[in-house]
Amino acid sequence: MNGAGGETIFGAAGASRLAARRRRGAAPLGKQEEAMKTKAGIGLSQVQAVYSGPEGELWELLMGQQIHIGGFKASMDLAERAKIAPGTKGIDLCCCSGAGMRFLVRFRGVAAMTGVDATPAVVEAGRRRCREEGLAEKIAFILKDATASGLPDGAADFVWGEDAWCYVADKAKLVAEAARLVKPGGTIAFTDWIEGTPALSAAEADRYLAFMKFPSIQDLGGYRSLLEQAGCEVLVAEDTKRFAPYCDLYIRMIDMQLTSDALRILGWDTAVLQGLAGEMMFMKGLADAGKIAQGLFIARKR
Repeated sequence: MNGAGGETIFGAAGASRLAARRRRGAAPLGKQEEAMKTKAGIGLSQVQAVYSGPEGELWELLMGQQIHIGGFKASMDLAERAKIAPGTKGIDLCCCSGAGMRFLVRFRGVAAMTGVDATPAVVEAGRRRCREEGLAEKIAFILKDATASGLPDGAADFVWGEDAWCYVADKAKLVAEAARLVKPGGTIAFTDWIEGTPALSAAEADRYLAFMKFPSIQDLGGYRSLLEQAGCEVLVAEDTKRFAPYCDLYIRMIDMQLTSDALRILGWDTAVLQGLAGEMMFMKGLADAGKIAQGLFIARKR
């Protein structure tokens, strides 16, 4: 990414700043300082359509109700590292049907959870599942845009998210909302699908974002910057290294065991399933190359 005369696209001052960061051993510039990869034409309505239809049902077939890479083990890992304690109160931004909240109440002793999601179908499913599991008194759902929840400042001991913030276009606004909602000294803990290293090419990003219905994709440095700008101390920002093996697992599950179940969801259309399998193989190639990853982030509000 060099311009005329060998200068970076940031100019001489930018080149000097980059060199200074390298000398200090600082993290690479994130997506707030470079151009974050985006996909035009993907917004909230497209994401709502995914989780109100067969795509959402297919993801739940592959991942279970905990629709994130790593399932129970990943949730426990995040909760333990974030020190989510019994008796605390949390907010799950982009909570889907609330599986993460049910996990926290059951296995971490969390006293109360409030989930925020903008898709009516998953909020309805979440409320039903909480009633069926006897957890409705401890778990509430709000049908709102996660970047503007309307909940009071400092309402939570912690804010939680699992592989869902990738669906939000304005990630700066989302992180700022998380920081607003958590009390001083409280924790923001989340995982998300991020861009890895090496970076995606423009063509790869366009295809990947279109398939996943992501309006944009952040990276480790980008989320770190957003958290710091929102007044948080970043304690952990790392690649979990789970993406590639789990991507392989999902492909093998469809091929070896769940073919008929997937076809049922897709109206028995084998051509559609073959197309989805092709996109999954493309995604696996990106994951194997390290170009996409699952990031894990833990931050403390100052």
